Amino acid sequence: MNQETTITIPASETPYIEFKSEFVKAIDLAEEMIAFANAEGGEIWIGLNDDGTINGISRSYEEDIMNISRTACIPPLTVTYKDLKAGEYTVARIIVPKGKDKPYYSSRQKYYIRVGTTKRVASREELLRLFQVSGAIHYDIVEIDRAKQSDLDVSHVASYFSRYQLDFIDEPEPERLRLMANTDILGDAGNPTLAGLLIFGIAPERFIPSSGIALAHFSGNEITEDLIDKQNIFGPLPRQVEGAIAAIKSNMVVGSRISGLKREEAAHYPDKVFRELVTNACVHRNYSISGSNIRIFIFSNRIEFISPGPLPNTVTIEKLPVGVSFARNPTLVRFMENLGYVDKLGRGLPMVCQEAKKLNRQVHFQEIGQDFKVILSLQ
Repeated sequence: MNQETTITIPASETPYIEFKSEFVKAIDLAEEMIAFANAEGGEIWIGLNDDGTINGISRSYEEDIMNISRTACIPPLTVTYKDLKAGEYTVARIIVPKGKDKPYYSSRQKYYIRVGTTKRVASREELLRLFQVSGAIHYDIVEIDRAKQSDLDVSHVASYFSRYQLDFIDEPEPERLRLMANTDILGDAGNPTLAGLLIFGIAPERFIPSSGIALAHFSGNEITEDLIDKQNIFGPLPRQVEGAIAAIKSNMVVGSRISGLKREEAAHYPDKVFRELVTNACVHRNYSISGSNIRIFIFSNRIEFISPGPLPNTVTIEKLPVGVSFARNPTLVRFMENLGYVDKLGRGLPMVCQEAKKLNRQVHFQEIGQDFKVILSLQ
């Protein structure tokens, strides 16, 4: 039995800590593991009551826990088990890592998520997000039922097809519909897809309210500082990207120094760095998460680019600087690549890191809950 002589018992249950008695049912334990794996991971302590009082365990349950994690959780989970001494009692700690093969479900065919200090069956929208993270479905080709073909800007569609020597305007109506359907601008029922609206829509925010960019410039290094500027940028994604880049540049304070009799501007990031980070946020964010726009926060010492949705299953923060990528929205990526905004070879973030290094600055990547954040140092 692997024991530690002294341990600190968590004071209470949290979104990452769950207490269970020794007599918890195997299926209930499996469901707790699944909920943690479908979220950010967590710990299950066996031998504690809900209020944190200790009643201990009578024997080691390591073999039982390993069997449960491999047979009652689908796909199987790899967890860590330890028996620990807590005064006169022995308790068990099960560490459940953040799942790499989401979504996980139980042998009863139920998908669980962690909400606060409890688990519950995932709703349709939450399950959709889990499948998106796994790459099993792509939300960008979902049809927007309330949208119509008249909500698309025909001139933008025509300009797009002109890149392929196609005169979209002069084509007969059936051929135009076929072209838009074959390129996923329209779905099977003839309604615009999410990707079609985001690229070619006249006002996509009418149907996808959280599809814009919120930019804020603060006077200091904290979000509590006074606001210098605040902008909400909407419209099709190419317009959002250009609008956000212009807003960032207009809010950037470029330092200077005197060299001889001349004033020289201090070195700063090239436009391609801002273009990459804004475009990356637009094409890779999770559009199934409602109520949250992309946020760009400009502080005195940094810029933060925050996009809704954690990294997909196969991508980790450690892999980003070397160019590993995964297209959560492959149709959006294809459109933006064809329009010249995206390099699908995964060279964008490595370029950002290289440009920061040239200026002796740093780039940090963070996953915080359901958000992914890129922090670009300005000093």
